[in-house]
Amino acid sequence: MELSDKITILAGAAKYDASCASSGSGLTDTGGSGADSQKGRRFGFNLPAGVCHSWTGDGRCVSLLKVLYSNVCRFDCAYCVNRVSADTPRASFTTDELVDLTCRFYRRNYIEGLFLSSGIFADPDIVMEKLIGVARTLRTDSGYGGYIHLKIIPGTGEKLIREAGLWADRLSANIELPTDRSLQTLAPQKSGKTILRAMEAVAETGAQFEEDRRQIRFSSQGKNSTPAFAPAGQSTQLIVGATGEDDRQIISLSEALYRKFSLRRVYYSAFIPVGVPGRGGIPDPRLPDIPGPPLVREHRLYQADWLLRFYHFSPGEILDNTPYLDPHIDPKTAWAVRHLERFPVEINSACQEELLRVPGLGAVSARRIIEVRRSRSLSFDSLRRLGVVLKRARYFITVGGAFLDKPDDPKRIRRILADADGAGLQMPLFEF
Repeated sequence: MELSDKITILAGAAKYDASCASSGSGLTDTGGSGADSQKGRRFGFNLPAGVCHSWTGDGRCVSLLKVLYSNVCRFDCAYCVNRVSADTPRASFTTDELVDLTCRFYRRNYIEGLFLSSGIFADPDIVMEKLIGVARTLRTDSGYGGYIHLKIIPGTGEKLIREAGLWADRLSANIELPTDRSLQTLAPQKSGKTILRAMEAVAETGAQFEEDRRQIRFSSQGKNSTPAFAPAGQSTQLIVGATGEDDRQIISLSEALYRKFSLRRVYYSAFIPVGVPGRGGIPDPRLPDIPGPPLVREHRLYQADWLLRFYHFSPGEILDNTPYLDPHIDPKTAWAVRHLERFPVEINSACQEELLRVPGLGAVSARRIIEVRRSRSLSFDSLRRLGVVLKRARYFITVGGAFLDKPDDPKRIRRILADADGAGLQMPLFEF
């Protein structure tokens, strides 16, 4: 099989993994020739499916080569396009092919890193050794210093997990579904306990490495020779809408994962009906009959997740009276409308915790407000300059005792602010 065909198959097979917050690239074929050309076209330009976009914590967009090592899989997960029963073309890279491909893309500035996963084509340790082999060869033989994200194959031994973290910047083991019962229904060959053990092994190994580094840092030995273990931490992916769990269960699970395993991110992936005609054959009766992925629900879960990580909300606060997030209003505004007794907040005197509860006022702008008001009082105009979204905040704040709009009617406020965040289909990058 030609390398270009492998890239098309294995990049397409990887696109359903949301763990790097991806979207398709805009690369197009512009012709050309040379040592890296195939059939007169410059290598990589006609393969946009292989390059995805990922966002860093500070909002920068980076490009990653996102592929599977192989889409051959022994498992028959109902929701997966690569399941063993799917009628789909199969392909596998070799280590040398992936190393060469990554280096070529990186040198041409198409990408800044590699996101590598795989189908389970053999025992977990064997598959994991293949992924590690790519990362190790890139680092040692090719001198590659770019970003690497490796998937941990559940069931992999701790020794291999330890080695993976020494070569990769980030590791991730996908939890897939919110409960073990759902896994048994849709992915009976997978085990929730096995997935959690992999996540625990990453967390414990990372903590041990960090403790070793800390001890050396504060000892008399001086230079720290202890290597970093997965310095970008670990993440996971959770499929939304393939099973009947409500948003309360999903948010509670995410909070527990952050707390127990020190995850950097939980990614939510709206279930895509991959078994309908034209997308892989006959629908699986275990899957819900829906017209398309629940993108608005996915978006609200990302917003709720933002509240967990940066705004000090608990799952019980985000969803205190209902099992599902409001599809028409963001969860922070929904909470504020339900708790108008806590408003208005006086901008010139409120503490940071109170400021973070105001819709339209995020972690960055709250910090700026506290810094600026040390030297002078704030006005509505200065709030605009600091980035406060007064379209939402106006109902929940006073500035020097003055209102822009009094919070007197929750139904009116909700009606005005419903869907105020636009189309509601983009993951929030900063604050809301």
